[in-house]
Amino acid sequence: MRIELVRRPNRSRAMAVLSPLVAIALTVIAGFVIFTAVGVDPFRALYIYFIEPLTAMWSVEALIVKAVPIVIIAVGLSLCFYSNTWNIGAEGQLVAGAVAGSALPILFPDIQGPYVMPLMLILGIAGGMAYGAIPAFLKTRFGANEILTSLMLVYVAQLMVDWLARGPWRNPAGHNFPDSRPLDGDQILPVVFGDSVRLNAVFAIVIAVIAWFVLRRTITGFQITVLGQAPRAGAFAGFSHKKMVVLAFLISGGLAGLAGICEVAGPTGMLRTSVSPGYGFTAIIVAFLGRLNPIGIIFAGLLLALSYMGGEGVQIELGMSDQITRVFQGMLLFFVLACDTFIFYRVRIARTPAAGAARTEGA
Repeated sequence: MRIELVRRPNRSRAMAVLSPLVAIALTVIAGFVIFTAVGVDPFRALYIYFIEPLTAMWSVEALIVKAVPIVIIAVGLSLCFYSNTWNIGAEGQLVAGAVAGSALPILFPDIQGPYVMPLMLILGIAGGMAYGAIPAFLKTRFGANEILTSLMLVYVAQLMVDWLARGPWRNPAGHNFPDSRPLDGDQILPVVFGDSVRLNAVFAIVIAVIAWFVLRRTITGFQITVLGQAPRAGAFAGFSHKKMVVLAFLISGGLAGLAGICEVAGPTGMLRTSVSPGYGFTAIIVAFLGRLNPIGIIFAGLLLALSYMGGEGVQIELGMSDQITRVFQGMLLFFVLACDTFIFYRVRIARTPAAGAARTEGA
């Protein structure tokens, strides 16, 4: 007897809906086993991880603050992945946007006025787009694998911001700490809700709605869908795959750059050696967990932001490693991809010929 996967004649709509829910359930079960194995009360740990961050208003605000950059980046990546273009380097494009956008207030620290923030946002978007254009050019001109090139550029960007924060852009009055001078006044995004939710939360919702509209109601969205799901049909229809690769990288890079400058002009308020705790990589999980649907990505982004909050909670209250967040995120991505397999395949238990023959001889 053997277990085999058999391709379904049609895509399973039920599994497409249930797959993220099953993946979340399996992640919780795996977390239960891990906490038990390390000698921690699993019920208390899971409560701290998944429930406690939702019990106080300040932690809900912190949850939204962490979810916003993830959602903005994931929406851009969803357009990429939908068009069958694999941009894995959003983390680097986020850093590039943060550097480009923060150049204005760091190089001209006294600049103030209503035009400052729009300029910073435009520079941040342009920085992310320019950085995303590099793997797009290498892909369309030389056929280089965009997964490798975009991923390797992440480390270049991280080393670049580390050098800037420790070197030429270091705050001269910062007692040798590797940070830029703090931004202030019109260089900071305004708070729109509570004590810490800033204007970029509005950006995230607007961007998700626009992306949904583009995918569902425009010819560009139709081209993205056709080239992603049926490349040969797209080629026969005259759609250019190379143009789509460039467009997808520019959009996703620009949105990652926007998320980067919003981090510098928001929660951190300065350029540091590390701009994000890995939002660019987390956004990949969010894009798939949200089924590449911009509206679904909003909810998936909140869930992954909860993993950051929960990870910090178990570190503080239970003394666990700071890597526990990445463990949960990795398990979630693994289970999402594993469950997605059953959208196109089903399990069949088949008898092996040898087993069948042995039973026949015995009879």
